Amino acid sequence: MAERRRSRGGDLRLALALVAPAALVVGFLGVVPVGVAAFESLHLHDLRMPWLGRPFVGLGNYRELLADPRFLAALGHTLAFTGASVALELLVGLLLALLLRRTFRGLALARASVLLPFVLPTVVVALIWRFLFEGAAAPINRLAVATGLVPEPVPWLADPLLAWVPLVLADVWKTTPFVAVLLLAGLAAIDPSVEEAARLDGAGRLRRLRHVTLPLLRPALGVALLFRSLDALRVFDLVYALTGGGPGTATEPVSLYAFEQSLVNLRFGLGAAAAMVLFAVGLALAGPLLVALFRREEE
Repeated sequence: MAERRRSRGGDLRLALALVAPAALVVGFLGVVPVGVAAFESLHLHDLRMPWLGRPFVGLGNYRELLADPRFLAALGHTLAFTGASVALELLVGLLLALLLRRTFRGLALARASVLLPFVLPTVVVALIWRFLFEGAAAPINRLAVATGLVPEPVPWLADPLLAWVPLVLADVWKTTPFVAVLLLAGLAAIDPSVEEAARLDGAGRLRRLRHVTLPLLRPALGVALLFRSLDALRVFDLVYALTGGGPGTATEPVSLYAFEQSLVNLRFGLGAAAAMVLFAVGLALAGPLLVALFRREEE
C-alpha cells in the first residue's frame, strides 16, 4: 500500500511538472489580461478628460452600465444571438455528423466540403453573406422575387429584426462544421455493438437515435455546447463586418459596445466594465456545463 501511494505521488508530481509550462502560459495570456481589465473597470479612465487622471470609482462604471438602455439592449442581443445560433449549429451539426458517419462513395470529398466554411476568415464570411442579402438586387432578393416568395425585395440589413437573419445564418454556416467534427468524433467513440444490439431487439432508427445514440453522445454534445456558447458570446468581427451593429444599434452585441466605448468614445473604464460583465456571463454559463461534464465523466 505504501509503495502504491509513493508511486501515485510520483505520478502526480510528474504530471504537475509536465503541465506547469502550459499552465504558466495560459495564466499569463488569460488570467493577467482579465486581471488588468478588472482593475481598469474600477477606475474612471476617460481620455477625453486626461486631467482627471485615473481615479478609483469602485462599482461606478457597472452602475452606469446597468442604467444604460443601450448596454442592456446589447446584452439582450448577445444572449439572443448565442441562443439562436448555437441551437441551430447543434441541430445541423448533428445531422451532418450522422450523415458523414455513413460510408459512401465520395465520403472524403464530402467531409472536406463540409469543413470549407470553417477555414474561411470570419470577415470573408461576413462579406459573402452581406453580398447575398444587401440591396434590392441581392441574390437572395432576386431569388425570392423570382420564385414568388415575396412580391418585392426585402430590406434585410435595413430592418432591425430582419438584419438578424443573415447574421445568424452566417454564423451557423461558418461554425456548424466545427460542431459536426466534434460530434463525429463522439459518434466514432460509440461501440457499434450497442446500436446493433438495439437493432436486433427491434428498435427502429429513430428509437436507436433517441434512446442509444443521443445518450451516449451527450458528452460530445456538452463539449460542443460549451465551446460554441462561449465563442458566440464574444462575437465581434462577424457583426462588425456584416451589419456594423446596425441598423442603429439593433444588432449591437456587448463586445461591439465595449469596443465603441473604449476606442471610439475613449472611455476605457466603462469599456472594461462592459467586457467584465460579458466575462461574468460566460463564466456563469461555463461553470454549470463544466460541472455537468465532469460529473458525467465520473459516472
